[in-house]
Amino acid sequence: MGMWVGRGRKARVAYGFDDIALVPGTVTVNPNEVDISWELCGHRFELPIIAAAMDGVVGPRLAVEMGRHGGLAVLNLEGIFSRYANPAEVLERIVSASQEEATKIIQSIYGEPIKEALIHQRIGEIKKGGGPAVVSSIPQRAERFAQIAQEAGADIFVVQSTVTTARHIATEYTPVDLRKLKKQLAIPLVIGNVVTYEACLELMDVGADALLIGVGPGAACTSREVLGLGVPQVTATADAAAARDFHWKQTGRYVPIITDGGMTTGGDVCKAFASGADAVMIGSAFARAIEAPGRGYHWGMATPHANLPRGTRIRVGIAGSLEQILFGPAFTEDGTLNLVGAIRTCMGSVGARTIRDLQQTELIIAPTIKTEGKVFQQAQKLGRPR
Repeated sequence: MGMWVGRGRKARVAYGFDDIALVPGTVTVNPNEVDISWELCGHRFELPIIAAAMDGVVGPRLAVEMGRHGGLAVLNLEGIFSRYANPAEVLERIVSASQEEATKIIQSIYGEPIKEALIHQRIGEIKKGGGPAVVSSIPQRAERFAQIAQEAGADIFVVQSTVTTARHIATEYTPVDLRKLKKQLAIPLVIGNVVTYEACLELMDVGADALLIGVGPGAACTSREVLGLGVPQVTATADAAAARDFHWKQTGRYVPIITDGGMTTGGDVCKAFASGADAVMIGSAFARAIEAPGRGYHWGMATPHANLPRGTRIRVGIAGSLEQILFGPAFTEDGTLNLVGAIRTCMGSVGARTIRDLQQTELIIAPTIKTEGKVFQQAQKLGRPR
């Protein structure tokens, strides 16, 4: 499997969202009658869409609003909201900084210590607003923060880093024992990020309740440029889904796959599901919401790293309310608004009644799918995200 890239060295071909297309079905379904819900540990959520744990995307306000619409939003416990009692002032410094100064300012801002009282406060704000409280931390702080979050009333805990594996080797510190962490928690544990079949299986074996799939595809992430890491999302999702299905057959336990990053339009989201995802995690699309803390700006999770930043601040603008981004009405033709409408319409066109059905959609490799016959759109820069 793969192609020769040099003497004795092979590389396999991998595919991203722009490389494939979905084949319409022989049966079609009324989009209003499809079921787009998904399930995590017996809890059913109406929207298979999660707002990413990034400070320009999710604060308590957006988390509450996302929950009201039937989705999830992850609050980053390593971020501004657990470091500063008044995050508005700090956010203003980030969004008003010049592009040349932005990374240095973000690095200095994230040097402020994380405060346990603020973790309790932010989770309380989300719960008071009626939303499910989903929070995240890096593996190094996962054991401590998971207990704090659970005591504060969190509903789901996420362990997330650039690459997370079940077997992390270190002598300078004690790696987190994910199996032990899972046993200590009474709430679902989501682990990421991961992109390979074998690593997914091992994380499922230690007890992960769901996995985040994707290394470096995010709009504000620079891990692929800085580290050279990554697998295009269609291939990463398909490999993870294969691990999920194998684990399910072996154990009877279904571990949802969440494609994280790389999706700009409704079409990208639909391709993620067709590649095998049970849900998707999105950052930049929701950074454009009025309710998002970033005020039209978005920055990567690893941007604050003191020694090797792997993210950047980008301007995404404000497209409308969260409700409009999710449900429309859309006033642009580029697929960035009414994501739920896009999912429903796609499912109807391929004959899928459920997300599980959509996962079985026929895929074709079609690198010209976005340009075929589109000469006037290309010339006038229409029909694509702007």
